[in-house]
Amino acid sequence: MENTLRSYINASALPQVLSLLECDNLSVLVKKERKTRHGDYRQLPGGKHQITINSNLNEFRFLITLIHEVAHFEAYKNFGKYIKPHGKEWKQTFQHLMLPFLNPEVFPSTILPLLANHFKNPKASSDTDAKLSLALKQYDAPNDKTYVFEVPLGSDFKMYNGRVFKRGSKRVKRYECIEVRTGRLYLFNPNAEVETIPSKEGIL
Repeated sequence: MENTLRSYINASALPQVLSLLECDNLSVLVKKERKTRHGDYRQLPGGKHQITINSNLNEFRFLITLIHEVAHFEAYKNFGKYIKPHGKEWKQTFQHLMLPFLNPEVFPSTILPLLANHFKNPKASSDTDAKLSLALKQYDAPNDKTYVFEVPLGSDFKMYNGRVFKRGSKRVKRYECIEVRTGRLYLFNPNAEVETIPSKEGIL
């Protein structure tokens, strides 16, 4: 496991991460990109537990995601299986586990203040924290994706699954977008990654 994680995690964080994973019934697998999640935690038969993390994440998002999933494992051990997946027990555990990593040897100074604010009340996904997500995005490998908030009003964009939407107005924190094929209204987080397309491609 150490050799695998060494490719994805900052050397300064690796010893602390490995100490958290010192459990015979817990395994960590690095998988190909999954569009709907960065990672997950599962309880397996026979008292085993498994964490999976996407291989395409940059080192900072990889670490946050890994500790997020370890927090699920620890919360399960300490509070039982009937707690809410992202309830107070998980939040407290996540905060406690992340604290040792919130230092300039692990995260850049541009990210640390945003992380400190995020972990006052961590959410089910760091992607819902627009400022933190945008900051983390700067360390991703270049791609052809655009954020919803960057799409011009009234322009079309495409999701990873091929569904086409037209960007509407901002409603408080999220953007109203109409699915071209069905005419249904959806709300998008401003930092959702999409592919812009010429308007003629939006006509289905």
